[in-house]
Amino acid sequence: MEGGETTLSGFGGAGAGVDTKVLHAFQTSFVQVQSLLDQNRVLINEINQNHESKVPGDLSRNVGLIRELNNNIRRVVDLYADLSSLFAASDGGGRAASEGGSVGTVRQAGAGHKRIRSGLD
Repeated sequence: MEGGETTLSGFGGAGAGVDTKVLHAFQTSFVQVQSLLDQNRVLINEINQNHESKVPGDLSRNVGLIRELNNNIRRVVDLYADLSSLFAASDGGGRAASEGGSVGTVRQAGAGHKRIRSGLD
């Protein structure tokens, strides 16, 4: 193994050599994702409380909170897309689908994500 690689069992196959920079990038991205998901949990709780209170000021505040929630979700999607690209470019994701690798697609942010209300809300 080269100086910048380490062995990590269960990652991209048993004993695959993984560049420590790539591993660090994965760790950093997952920490950012977890932080955003934790923020989203807090935002959702506040949005729900404001909705249940039916106080006009609280309901108005929900507009900004929902925007923040949507921005956080976009950031999480972007981080996962970056991780996917990084993984595909690293040795861990370099296998073709026919060799047991995976093939995925990345959608444009906001493309095809229109919520249709059922009238039952």
